[in-house]
Amino acid sequence: MALPDFLIAGVPKAGTSALHAALVRHPQLFLPSVKEPKFFLSDGPPPDRGGPGDRQTYREHVWRRGDYEALFDGAPPGVLKGEATPFYLHDEGSHGRMRELVPGAKLILILRDPVDRALSNWAHLFGAGLEPEPDFLRACDKEAERKRKGWAAFWRYQELGFYGSQVRHLFQYFPRDQVLLLRYRDLRDTPVDALDRVAAFLGVDPGVVRDVPKDNIRPFVADTRVNAGIRLLLRTGGRVGHHFPAWVRRAVRTPLLAALHQDQVRRPKVTRAQRAALLPRFVEEIKLLETVTGDSYADWLSLDHPSTESQSGTKAEVH
Repeated sequence: MALPDFLIAGVPKAGTSALHAALVRHPQLFLPSVKEPKFFLSDGPPPDRGGPGDRQTYREHVWRRGDYEALFDGAPPGVLKGEATPFYLHDEGSHGRMRELVPGAKLILILRDPVDRALSNWAHLFGAGLEPEPDFLRACDKEAERKRKGWAAFWRYQELGFYGSQVRHLFQYFPRDQVLLLRYRDLRDTPVDALDRVAAFLGVDPGVVRDVPKDNIRPFVADTRVNAGIRLLLRTGGRVGHHFPAWVRRAVRTPLLAALHQDQVRRPKVTRAQRAALLPRFVEEIKLLETVTGDSYADWLSLDHPSTESQSGTKAEVH
C-alpha cells in the first residue's frame, strides 16, 4: 500500500513548510508535491462552511483514500514516504485515524512558543487579506465566537498552541518512541543539528541536508485605508470564491494581493504587554506539556522570553 511511513504532524507556523522543503532533498525520503493533504482530518468530505477562504481550502483536502495513496505513487523503491499536515496534532480525531491506518508511522512535531506562534498565525492571515481584525489581541479574543461559527482551525490562534492536552492525547495512540519533539528555535538557529536529529529518528543518513529553506513567509502590510479596502475585497472573494472555478479566483486574487503587498512593512513583534496578556492563557498547557514529555519549556513562561518577534529582527522566521 502507498501509505506514509512518517508524518510531520504539527504545528502551524512553526517551520513545518521549511522542514518539508528540506526533507524533499534527501534521496532516501519521498514527500509529495502536495503539502498538507489533510487526509486524516476527516472521515469523509470536509465541512462546507467557515471563515474567509475556508471553503476554498476545504476543497483542497485530499480526503479520498485512493487519492491520498496516489500522492505516494511516485516514490522510488526503498525510500521512506512522508507528508506534512501540521494540523494533525491539534485535531484529536486524527490521532485515532492515523493509528488505525498507519500505526507504525513516525510522527514529527515542531513546537514553538505559543504566544509567538499565535502572533505569526494572525500576521499570516492578516497579510493574506483574510483577517478582518487589525489588532492581534482583539483577534485572539474573538476566537471562541469564530469557533462557534465554524471557522477553520487555522483561525484558532490560541487553541493551536495548547500543546499539553494535544500531546497527551496523541500519546494515547502512539508510543513516545514514535514521536519526535523538535523546538522551533532549534530548526531556526541550528538547522544542521535539527535535521540530523530528524534523519536519525527516521533511520536515514544524517549530514545529507545541511540547511532549512526560508519558506511560506507571508508579507506583512500596514493597516492603511487603501489596504483596508483591498483586504475587504479579498475577504469577500474568500467568502464567495468557492462558487467560481479556481482559475477565476486566481485571476481576481492575484492582482489584489500584488496591490496589497506593494508597500510591505516589518512583521510585528510580540510586545511585553501582549505577552503579559496572553501568557496566562497558556501557562497550564505549558506545564502539562512538561509533565507529559519530561522536557522543560520554562523559557516560554517568562515575559522576557527571547522570541524572534521580540528581538531586533536579526533572525528570520522559517515556516
